[in-house]
Amino acid sequence: MMKAIVLNQSNSTLETTEVPTPALSDSTILINIKSAALNHHELWSLQENKLRSDENIIMGSDGAGIIEGIGSDVSGFNIGDEVFLNPSLYWGPNEKVQGPDYQILGFPTQGTFAEYISIGSEYVYAKPKHLSLEEAAALPLAGLTAYRALFTRGGCVRDSKVLITGIGGGAALFVLHFAVASVAQVYVTSSSQEKIGKAIDLGANGGVIYCNTDWDQELRTLCDSFDVIVDSAAGKGFSKLLDLAQPGASIAMFGRTAGNMTDLSPSSIFWKQLSIHGTTMGTTEEFEAMLSLVSSKKIFPAIDSVYPAHDIGMAFEKMEKAEQFGKIVINMEEL
Repeated sequence: MMKAIVLNQSNSTLETTEVPTPALSDSTILINIKSAALNHHELWSLQENKLRSDENIIMGSDGAGIIEGIGSDVSGFNIGDEVFLNPSLYWGPNEKVQGPDYQILGFPTQGTFAEYISIGSEYVYAKPKHLSLEEAAALPLAGLTAYRALFTRGGCVRDSKVLITGIGGGAALFVLHFAVASVAQVYVTSSSQEKIGKAIDLGANGGVIYCNTDWDQELRTLCDSFDVIVDSAAGKGFSKLLDLAQPGASIAMFGRTAGNMTDLSPSSIFWKQLSIHGTTMGTTEEFEAMLSLVSSKKIFPAIDSVYPAHDIGMAFEKMEKAEQFGKIVINMEEL
């Protein structure tokens, strides 16, 4: 038996209990999870009360730990290796879009909010040498999302003028890290001047407060228009992004924290030849390209805070209030 943080399906709360330790098969690796991390993906599931199963639901998409068991068909790993996980499962053959069998680790496949996980070896990767286990746990979902949004969908190249909305969340900060590493010009929006200052410390050229009525005009004084815009909010402010985009620009969007989009101008989209791309997670090839960039450029995830496992509810409350700057990590050793 092992301890796990299990979803109570009657009230969408998380509770610590004992469950069977997952079995090791010929093709899987058994990992003792040391650190996990939170994502809006899990927060939305809790808020919307949409997960249902006859079995215990163990959420959690991000995790890092130590190998304790290796299936007989698995090679390239050793007991005691420090590893982390790619949470993008069963993408399918079409690189443009995930297939019908696609899953994000955490449901229905058991996730990382537990002492152990048994998972296919193709989703296990050696921890980058320059990262701690806590930092490695903060990387997978947000890093993959950011990489696909910025490069595959956004088309960012050297000297691109990039706008990142709502800086502070894990994925948005990885977009910042990756854009700076690619020698792009990067600007941000935030509800907090403190967060903008921290983003500038990480390499952003400047930023504005999106709560201001004329935030788009303020942004124009810093940079007249943008080649690539990465948005995780949507909402009524999305229409202003069309005006800020220069002709031929790409807008990649992966979130909905501000709700539905309104008042979009069709003429702005077609006359400026804009490309608006939805994006979710990414392929194995993108995960490995992201990992290569992180390792070669020695990129460190921005970590806001680390909570003991028994305070995971408080950690989600902080995320819900958008108070974080960076990833919120859970210490699973204190489960």
